[in-house]
Formats: sequence, C-alpha cells, structure tokens
Amino acid sequence: MNFVVIIPVRFFSTRFPGKALADIHGKPMIVRVMEKALDSGADKVIVATDSVRIAQVVSSERSSGEVYLTRSDHQSGIERLGEVAANYKFPDNQIIVHLQGDEPLISPIMIRQVANTLDSVKSTTGMATLATSLHSLEEACDNNVVKVVINMNNNALYFSRSMIPWNRGYFDNHPDSRPSRILLRHIGIYSYQVNFLYHYIKWTESPLEKLEQLEQLRVLWHGETIYVSVIDNVFNISVDTPESLRRVNMLFGND
Repeated sequence: MNFVVIIPVRFFSTRFPGKALADIHGKPMIVRVMEKALDSGADKVIVATDSVRIAQVVSSERSSGEVYLTRSDHQSGIERLGEVAANYKFPDNQIIVHLQGDEPLISPIMIRQVANTLDSVKSTTGMATLATSLHSLEEACDNNVVKVVINMNNNALYFSRSMIPWNRGYFDNHPDSRPSRILLRHIGIYSYQVNFLYHYIKWTESPLEKLEQLEQLRVLWHGETIYVSVIDNVFNISVDTPESLRRVNMLFGND
C-alpha cells in the first residue's frame, strides 16, 4: 500500500517555543520524528514548515526525508498539509498520514497502522485515526488527555478533554478503579484521502472545535465520519513542555 507522511511543524509553539529543534539525545526533535516516519515504510516523508531554520536543519540530514517551506499565514497543521498536497499534485485517492512534530516516541508500526486502517475503510470514509484504552482514573480526568467515544462501527461520536463517557454511580463509589475498556484515549495521528483533505480545509471552524480546542471536531460538526482503530499496548509521550522533554530524553538514554 502506498502512503505519504507529512509532518507539519512551526518554530513558535505557544506552550514551548522552539521545541521542534529541542535536543533529544543528540538530535533535534523534528529529526527524531522524521526518522520514525521513514522507518514506517512510507513512500515519501515530508516536513512542512514555515521556518527557514527548521527547513535548514531537516535539509542537512542525510536521509530520504524531504522538506517543504510553506506559507506563513496558515492557522493550522491541516492547512499546511493541504498546501503540500496541492504542490506535489497527489492524486485524490492518495493516503496521507498527518504526523505531529512533537511525537519522537511514536512507533513506526502505529504510523503504518493508521494508513492501513484508512486503506481498509476508504470506501466509507476519508479519514481515520487511532485510540487506546485509558490506564487510570487520573489519566481519564486529565484535560490534556483527549478522550474519544466510538459507535458500534468504530466511527467517532465525539472527542473531548473531559472524561467521556461518564459511568454514573460507578466512579463515585470506586474512585481508585481502573477505567473500563470503553473509555478510550485518542492518539493524535490521522490519515486522510487527499480529496477529503481538501474538503476539510474548506469547512468553516465549528463552535465545538473552538470550545474544546480540538480541530478534528470540525469533521463531526460537518456530518462526516472519522474511523477509529483501537490498539493495545501503546506508550507515547508528546513533547509539550520542558518537563515532558526531560522525560523523553531519559527514555532515549535508556534505550
């Protein structure tokens, strides 16, 4: 199966400026993420950025990864993907994996899995993502952890920073219990067919998206479906703060 990985990244991150070039065991984070993408078996890996500094770092790597310098007026990563897809003239049915630039620990298997998932359901939807079981009540209540509820067909019903669904009466009486398997943590990696990607970009921002600060809610608001593949044994840390960067460096040092 043919798929392309695009990694949208900017230098001026709101919570952690410059994190794309933060050192992770001797290499900039964006390079670590690109290496994971290259190991996934993707036909092409492209870093999409409006930062000349990031572009220079990626270009200096002796790898098959590519860099594309985007416009600076994009409001989101999905808009950067659209510019790259149009510039490369990818066909409408091309599968593109949207990989976040702050996921240096992501498994190449997961990258390929989200592409394979969309390939298997592309006749019914143009977008897929991943989820896994929540491990603790603390994680379930953390508003930095995005939760997703799915239906019997594995299509997303809603994404939220709040704990959904709430098991009325159970958690009040069992505060130290482990969440049931129905409680899912969203993994922020997506796959799209190019024609769906172009529609996504044109849709107006939704009220729910603004409220939760979760861009994928735009898709549900406009009546489209997102297929969710539920996977097990996932360990991943996004680099959102200097503290999470320290944790990731410790894990790389223990490899």
